[in-house]
Amino acid sequence: MSRSRKKLLHTLLLWLALLPGLVLIAFPLYITVVTAFKTPQESAFHFFAPPTSFYLENFQAVLSKNDFFTYIWNTVSILVVVILVEIIITPIAAYAIQRNQNKRYFAFLYAFIVCGLFVPFQVRMISLVQIMSSLNLMSKLGLVFLYLAATAPPAIFLIVAYMKSIPTEMEEAAIIDGCGPIRTYFSVIFPLLKPILATVIIKDSLFVWNDFQLPLIILNKSRASWTLQLFQYNFKAEYGFDYNLAFASFLLTMLPILLLYMLIQKHIVAGLSAGAVKG
Repeated sequence: MSRSRKKLLHTLLLWLALLPGLVLIAFPLYITVVTAFKTPQESAFHFFAPPTSFYLENFQAVLSKNDFFTYIWNTVSILVVVILVEIIITPIAAYAIQRNQNKRYFAFLYAFIVCGLFVPFQVRMISLVQIMSSLNLMSKLGLVFLYLAATAPPAIFLIVAYMKSIPTEMEEAAIIDGCGPIRTYFSVIFPLLKPILATVIIKDSLFVWNDFQLPLIILNKSRASWTLQLFQYNFKAEYGFDYNLAFASFLLTMLPILLLYMLIQKHIVAGLSAGAVKG
């Protein structure tokens, strides 16, 4: 068999192996999109068929009822605060740990933080609720604290591992040029962290935006503090199992996080070369 035929066969087998995964990902997305643009009558008779016309009243109904924009604001505000605080604190902590791992205190601190990766949420859930309730933090502020506690250990773990690829000679050169520790960090180290920070932002944004369990536990006192996930959880009962409205809500909820992904994902690759040039 010639090399070109072997390459063609390899490509064909690769696509055949990837096809089931593609179907598993694309099919639910297809159902969400087509159902959101159908009337209830059309969905009842042709559930899997594409819509005959773009029926937009489902989206109008979702946007005009039940304080939908309030739930968007709650979710976005929580997400923005968590991400901003995280990209300020976790790189500094990771920088201090990575450059001082030979010291006993920092080695212990890193091991303590990494241990947080291996404790399941179900183990911590009851004690977390008791602590947050006793501190009167069953609110959006308390939810922000919990998200920071949940996302910080994996972020620090990833950034510490990434910093091993940044040579210390760059910092030494900056110090020789008269830079202090703070200026060295912000002028030399932080720009080089753009790829891993983009990865952390995407990963944790998906987690915060799609999380249901923590808001259900912490934000169950007031409807006004609900996130989008709680709104969707109570959606079907409120609208009498109107799947067209429900899928329109799902599609509207997906759009912001998809937009964020499209805006940031290019920095995972491009950010490394950009940071190296700045360095």
